[in-house]
Amino acid sequence: MELRQIQYFVAVAEDLHFGRAAERLHIGQPAVSQQVRRLERELSAELFDRSGRTVTLTPAGRALLPEGREVLRAMDSFAATARRLAAQGDATFRVGISSALGQRLDDFLDALPDRGAGTRFEFQTLDAHTRLEEVRAGRLDAAFVRGLESVPGLLLLSLWQDPLVVALPAAHELAGRDRLRLADLARLPLRIAPRAENPVLFDTVVLACRKAGFEPALGPPSTGLQETLAEIGAGAGGWIPMYPAAAGTVSSRRVAVLPLDGEPVAIRMSLALRADADPERLKLLTETSARVHGKSAGKETSV
Repeated sequence: MELRQIQYFVAVAEDLHFGRAAERLHIGQPAVSQQVRRLERELSAELFDRSGRTVTLTPAGRALLPEGREVLRAMDSFAATARRLAAQGDATFRVGISSALGQRLDDFLDALPDRGAGTRFEFQTLDAHTRLEEVRAGRLDAAFVRGLESVPGLLLLSLWQDPLVVALPAAHELAGRDRLRLADLARLPLRIAPRAENPVLFDTVVLACRKAGFEPALGPPSTGLQETLAEIGAGAGGWIPMYPAAAGTVSSRRVAVLPLDGEPVAIRMSLALRADADPERLKLLTETSARVHGKSAGKETSV
C-alpha cells in the first residue's frame, strides 16, 4: 500500500468523479483509476460502486474515508514538522544590540529552550533608534531596547531591570563609601550623553535626581563611555551613570564605581520584534524572554 493510493482514494471519494479527482491531482485519469483498483485489491474490498451512471462509495469506502483523511493529515503534519526543523536548524536570528549588554547577553542565550539549541545568532551593535527601524523594516529579527513601554507596530517582550551604578574619581571623598545616595552627588557635575542621543537614560537620571531633591548640574556631555571615564580618571571630575554590565569595563584605578543606595534608578530592558513575526521564531523568542524575565525577577526579589 502506498500513500499516493490513499491520496487518490480520498480525492475520488470527495469528488465522486474520477475525472475531476484526476484534474485536482494534476495527473491523468487512467493513473487514478489504476491506483484505486490496486488499493482495492490490496484491501480485498470494493471502495466504490461503479455500476451506475455515477460513482458512489460502498459501505467499506464510507468507513475508510475518515481513516484515509487522517492518514493524509498525519503525512502533512509530518512534512511540515520536518520542514520546520530543517529551517530551525539553519535559522539565523539577526539581532540588534547595544554596547553595554555584557553578561546579560549570555543570560539570554543560556535561556534558549532545547529546541533552539541549533539557532545561530548574528548581532549588530546599533543605536536605539536604528535598531527599532531595522526591526520594522525586517532587516533585523529582534532588538534589545531600553526604557520603552510600547512601540507602534512592534511587540515588546520584557527581559530585566538594569539598576544604574555611578562612576566618579577614585580620589573624591565619596569614592570611599560602599554605596552612595543619589543626593550625595548634587554638587558634582553630571556627565551624560545629550538627551537627543539617549532620551531614555537622560530622562531617567534627571527625573531621579529631581526626586532626590536636586537639579543636576550638567557638565560637558559624554561623547562615549570610555572617553568620559578616562577624562574623569584624569581629573576632569564629575560623575557618570552606568549600566551594571558596563562596570566590568572600568580598569582604571583612578575611577571608582559604586552602587546607589535606596530606591534603585532602574531602566527596563525589552526585546522588540515585529508582531507579525514568523510564528515559530515568535514562540522561541517569547519563551526565551519569559525565562530571562522570570530568572531576573527572582534575583530582584531575593535581594
